[in-house]
Amino acid sequence: MEERQVIVAMSGGVDSSTSAALLQEDGWEVAGVHFLLPCSPRVRLERVERVRRIADHLRVPLDLVELDKVFTEKVIRPFLEGYLAGVTPNPCVVCNEVIKFEYLVRAAVDRGFHFIATGHYARIQQDNGVHQLLRGLDQGKEQSYFLHRLTQGQISRIVFPLGHLRKDEVRVLAAGRNLPVPSGSESQEICFIPGDDYRSFLQSETGMGAAKKGDILTREGEKVGEHTGPHRYTIGQRHGLGIASSRPYYVMEIRAEENRIIVGRKEDLYSTRVEARDACWISGNPPAETRALLGQVRYRHKAAPGRLQVLPDGNLIFEFNDPQWAITPGQALVIYQGEQVVGGGWITERANVER
Repeated sequence: MEERQVIVAMSGGVDSSTSAALLQEDGWEVAGVHFLLPCSPRVRLERVERVRRIADHLRVPLDLVELDKVFTEKVIRPFLEGYLAGVTPNPCVVCNEVIKFEYLVRAAVDRGFHFIATGHYARIQQDNGVHQLLRGLDQGKEQSYFLHRLTQGQISRIVFPLGHLRKDEVRVLAAGRNLPVPSGSESQEICFIPGDDYRSFLQSETGMGAAKKGDILTREGEKVGEHTGPHRYTIGQRHGLGIASSRPYYVMEIRAEENRIIVGRKEDLYSTRVEARDACWISGNPPAETRALLGQVRYRHKAAPGRLQVLPDGNLIFEFNDPQWAITPGQALVIYQGEQVVGGGWITERANVER
């Protein structure tokens, strides 16, 4: 059996700090690593000082790893390109796949450790030599959706100390251990965007050209308004369209290449079919059974039953038993079998909307 040595990704928040403390109390030799990501000098200093206070409190060694350039190239740039192309990216899924767990494993190897840990609300279990990823028990917080692109090599190393806990329990545990984390603190939705204002971030990063105005059309081609840049809209958006109508319109499509927004009524956004590309599977292979599965099309979406079809090119089609609302290109389609994550792919630019 591997030595009980683990390196913990420490952000300075309550979840990762409590994870490190629980592992330490359980007899693990714990070391911390903090990834330095793009942000202002002031924010970086605050983050480093906070995580150092936590590491000192726990008396664990802490390494700082500079990931500014690789994070910009692999996460921020695709995020910007996605929005400008008319899709709604999910940078947290991308980060977990190409940054967080990739470099956490590297940090563990550098220190001579086998295991890695984070504060994610998810669970790992082993079945016949295959490591399975399961939902966390706190259904309001669980984060398995963001982890569906991890490999067996990564999952076999992971420890999730919080997977069996609720968020309120974690706060109590942190307080009882006098961890120096801000009371009630939560991580930002997107860590590299100040104030979670993605529209301002896009504007500042891409320039005024991103605010090019264009037409808002119904799916029949009738002009009903004018938009202020395709990047400012998401599928299912109702507010901020500026359309005078007795019934509300919702964004149905974002045609960035045409500089047009297509709108429809709420019922027009329901679909039973979703297509996805670039599939990956937790076990390394597609599921043998394709009927008794659930599909989840965004983080807060309630996974719904349907049938999976895996195409020869690796793309996916998932047919829901009942229509789902506002399926959004750029988000992840994650496939579950009960509580177990099977795998998933990226929702493509055109979901078939029922007419």
